[in-house]
Amino acid sequence: MDIKLFFSAFLAFIALVNPVQKIFVVFSLGETHTDAELKRVINKATVTAIGVLLLFLFLGEAILKYAFNLQIYAFQVTCGIVLFYNGFIGLQKGAFLTIDRNTRIEDIIAVPIAIPMIAGPATITAVVTMPAVYGRWTTIIAVILALLLNLVIMRNAGKIGKVLVKQNILMPMIRIIGLIVAAIGVQMVMNGIEAFIKTLPK
Repeated sequence: MDIKLFFSAFLAFIALVNPVQKIFVVFSLGETHTDAELKRVINKATVTAIGVLLLFLFLGEAILKYAFNLQIYAFQVTCGIVLFYNGFIGLQKGAFLTIDRNTRIEDIIAVPIAIPMIAGPATITAVVTMPAVYGRWTTIIAVILALLLNLVIMRNAGKIGKVLVKQNILMPMIRIIGLIVAAIGVQMVMNGIEAFIKTLPK
């Protein structure tokens, strides 16, 4: 396995999974839910996200082409727009997700924590398209390690959030990450358009 390719894929998935976003969300949930409830949500959401991403990694192209008659470039453009919107919201509001205090903790495990916050449109697109660039096994290992790192960060979000709030840098970090996420969305749209242009007859 090429180490440079692996780290490139790993860092790309870290940026797409966006652990800083999860710090804010889990830290906010800590105000209304116990540590045991949060750990259960984090663990189940991570397992669900890994399952979804591995499913799309092995069968994603077939699912898109044969089940929905979609081309990869169309999925890239659409997901890029969604990702740009999410990044813009984080940049503008300093928050990626707000959850009502009356929401049951079980109701947010699959949606929105696992999908789309961890296994979102950008990460799904990445696991479908990146094996062609990085190789299947490199992509698989990068995905799993990125989600495990995200799991560790989410499990410690309470402690991290308190430090960031104390230093008054949580909101600026969310906005910076929002800018990065929006830029990744733009790049994904451009990649999809480029892929589409290549299919046009010369």
